[in-house]
Amino acid sequence: MGWNKPYHVDADHINLSTVDRFIDASDFFTIDVADAIGQPVPGGDLDAFLAAHPEFAGRVDVPGIEAPLEIGRALAVETARQYLFAAREAGRIYRRIAEQRAGRPFITEVSMDETAEPQTPPQLLLILAALAGEGVPAQTIAPKFSGRFNKGVDYVGDVAQFEREFQDDLAVVAFAVRRYGLPSNLKLSVHSGSDKFSIYGPIRRALRKFDAGVHVKTAGTTWLEELIGLAEAGARAWRSPRRSIPKPGRTAWRCARLMRR
Repeated sequence: MGWNKPYHVDADHINLSTVDRFIDASDFFTIDVADAIGQPVPGGDLDAFLAAHPEFAGRVDVPGIEAPLEIGRALAVETARQYLFAAREAGRIYRRIAEQRAGRPFITEVSMDETAEPQTPPQLLLILAALAGEGVPAQTIAPKFSGRFNKGVDYVGDVAQFEREFQDDLAVVAFAVRRYGLPSNLKLSVHSGSDKFSIYGPIRRALRKFDAGVHVKTAGTTWLEELIGLAEAGARAWRSPRRSIPKPGRTAWRCARLMRR
């Protein structure tokens, strides 16, 4: 295909018990802290975190979101109890990777999508503040969105609601980069994002609005089918009419065309 751009090898959904085996083979680490969400932290640590972030005691004006985020003490305490331990676990995993990589560069993603309910903008903001406090230079963050992201099929859910959530999350990410010193290329990550044709248009509109990037994580089964189709089609997959592309490669062709609109 003549690809001459950077690429990375992802150690997907790793934790402290699994990360070591991927240190040398990977240079992109998706830190999964799902099991740490909701774990308790000492009350003094929670109070210290909230004291360091007085912005969570009231209203936060986030450019790009029409109404201020109404947080307040009660919601801040509830959210910190839910996610502060998980952020600390991400910090422990990140530091383990950095130590073992010994100066070799790598990309850090933090996955918070393996939860029952989607995170709200105030919750995402607190998560990003906590990650910054842990010194995690996250370049991608995978929140939980509403709807279902099953492998190999289109998005199942309210597309209009997803578009509102995605735009609000982009606004929060941009705000957190400025406020907490996170990497300037921090972007949202959409897990099992392949085949989700109904939301590619809304994603593209949101990216243009906020001048942002996105990380779309392809489902493994779809990725294998795309490789088969692209291998059969060669360069035709990107420049030819759809009817000339073998059936397995049409998913990749549709993804590319929709995301370029």
